[in-house]
Amino acid sequence: MINVGVLGFGTVGSGVVEVIETNGKKIGKRIGEPLNVKYILDYKDFKGTPVENKIVHEFKTILEDPEIQIVVEVLGGIEPAYTYVKKSLLAGKSVVTSNKALVAAHGAELLSIAKDNNINFLFEASVGGGIPIIRALNTSLTADEIEEIDGILNGTTNYMLTKMEEDNAEYEDVLKEAQEKGYAERNPEADVMGYDACRKIAILSSLISGHQVDFEDIYCEGITEITKTDIDYAKKLGYKIKLVAVSKRHFGNHLHAIVAPFMVGKENPIFHVDGVMNAVVVRGNMLGDAMFYGAGAGKLPTASAVVGDIVDEAKNLHNNVMPMWKEETLILDDYASMRRKFFVRVKGTWEAMSKDLKDYFGKDIEPVFLDGRDDEFGFITPIIMEGDYETRSKVFKDVILNRIRVEFYD
Repeated sequence: MINVGVLGFGTVGSGVVEVIETNGKKIGKRIGEPLNVKYILDYKDFKGTPVENKIVHEFKTILEDPEIQIVVEVLGGIEPAYTYVKKSLLAGKSVVTSNKALVAAHGAELLSIAKDNNINFLFEASVGGGIPIIRALNTSLTADEIEEIDGILNGTTNYMLTKMEEDNAEYEDVLKEAQEKGYAERNPEADVMGYDACRKIAILSSLISGHQVDFEDIYCEGITEITKTDIDYAKKLGYKIKLVAVSKRHFGNHLHAIVAPFMVGKENPIFHVDGVMNAVVVRGNMLGDAMFYGAGAGKLPTASAVVGDIVDEAKNLHNNVMPMWKEETLILDDYASMRRKFFVRVKGTWEAMSKDLKDYFGKDIEPVFLDGRDDEFGFITPIIMEGDYETRSKVFKDVILNRIRVEFYD
């Protein structure tokens, strides 16, 4: 029998127990022996529930029990998760986590400890919820040089942008609705500012580069400045606005990464990814493009990914299977040197401003107008460097209402 200790009995933790109880027979066949949740660490007692006798209040009960072979961390946050995970690995227990903040900050160190102890530290659910993207990168795509990863890595913001488009609604209204439905937290900053997606693309970047990529080094914008008017322009141009995370390889092991709203067209597979769904597009030098699509969050999809990692660890109790990345931080290419197209909204009239705008942004720019709006217009720039756009746009800082990148990933 494989005994498991679960740290935390919140949404994901209770989902993990539910998946194991519901699919226990099939899981046991795949492992070759039964899988048993022996302990659940939580500060609540859960009196009168089926897990009452499994609840413990002290981590050392799990740490010091030699029968516990796998620890599942679903507490979230850095502490005490980091301390508990590190102690578990040093004690020779494999660990599964869904904690993106922990993996982004300490993944290299924890992978190294696991390797030294010939055990495993797995974290499939930390990036795409129920989407098996990490497993695919480490097994199915090992023959490829991964040249680019991009996609929608946050279901909350994708839901909000979809509702703004479909319901012709403003940002604040859809945020309130997302909170009421439980898609957004009371404090939605991690989602709407892009930090959640940024941590996830940092983890994927670390995997494909073999070096630590600090999420703080990734240029990050959220969706808080996106308005209904921006959505209307995107519709007119045949685009949808999506919060996209991109990591792309340049010249060997050089990477650039960004999280920001992009206008994406119908030929891009993520154009059709709406609501709370997530999608990751991976480009390999042999495979070409492959898209992984599914629920990026939620109790059971996330729990399913966690249990998938538990099964892998149970089948490899004394065999390290997860590639590690070096703790040495990879210096990312300066985002200012990346080349993009930009959609720019301007206050005023095209007739009055066209000459100056063409002098700075190119003779071929053409205006885009919305019906019923004679006080502003938009245009798409030619391909220019991010830094060049910033320099040129300063001349028009008093009249530029917003700018959004158009899908062109240099």
